[in-house]
Amino acid sequence: MNSTPIYHVYDDEYQNRIFIKRDDLIPVSFGGNKARKAINFFADIDSGDYDCIVTYGSSSSNHCRIISNMAAGRHMPCYIISPQEASVPTFNSQLMEMFGAEIIVVNVEEVHETIENKLSELKNSGKKPYFIAGGGHGNLGTQAYVECYNEIIQYETHNHIKFDYIFFASGTGTTQAGLVCGQLLHKDQRNIIGISIARKNPGGRQVIIDSINEYLECCGADISITEIENKTVFIDDYTGSGYSKTDESVNTSIMEMMTMYGIPMDATYVGKAFSGMKKYIDANYINKLNILFIHTGGTPLFFDYLQGRNAE
Repeated sequence: MNSTPIYHVYDDEYQNRIFIKRDDLIPVSFGGNKARKAINFFADIDSGDYDCIVTYGSSSSNHCRIISNMAAGRHMPCYIISPQEASVPTFNSQLMEMFGAEIIVVNVEEVHETIENKLSELKNSGKKPYFIAGGGHGNLGTQAYVECYNEIIQYETHNHIKFDYIFFASGTGTTQAGLVCGQLLHKDQRNIIGISIARKNPGGRQVIIDSINEYLECCGADISITEIENKTVFIDDYTGSGYSKTDESVNTSIMEMMTMYGIPMDATYVGKAFSGMKKYIDANYINKLNILFIHTGGTPLFFDYLQGRNAE
């Protein structure tokens, strides 16, 4: 995959130079971090003997949109297990249906059992299913953001710049795990800050640490748990009322970024994280530094956001 572009967007009131890495421009199903991860998963699928895919996610899931799209392009059946509690129709869910995915809606406590039953049913009928964890969780997803970190290093080298901070939306945690693994493997000194869009500590941070440990163990890297913990900064101060819940500061960030710079951000992930980054900069008196924000995609959700605003 070609490296996604990094742009200097503006200088903030504290004289920080704000840059954005546009992973939303990955040319696969509206792009985003889930597209970056899906490319790795489908390379594995294409090299194996699989004929269908099972995954998990809500009706807002960028992951499920992209997986169902890439499966449809290969004429592979795709089965999505989705929690009833997060099944409000969205543009993402409409796209999943357009791609022909079979969406199985169950209560959240039944998700694990339903996944296991679906995999067993498919295998018993002679199918060869490939399971992808929700959000692209796992070493292939982590690897995608080790690769992204390598792209950032290359940009810095070619442009004679060093990013002091890297911010992004942190959800299921694989994106952050990959970036931290990249930092640890390069032995870089900088601040990588995951802005939680829903999960709270200590659980949210621990999932990321577990993913980091799993990946580093797989590649034989000898890095202490103390160093891993020190590099894993997961901020849960800006989650608002929870997943997909917005507030006025998020709304302001979304409208400013679209109006001033033509960059769409959704309220569930990217807009919430961008707003959280600005609050973090203010709260921690960060000034006169180079700051990179990774735009992790979700463009269809931007249109859900507009639709919601127009309905008010």
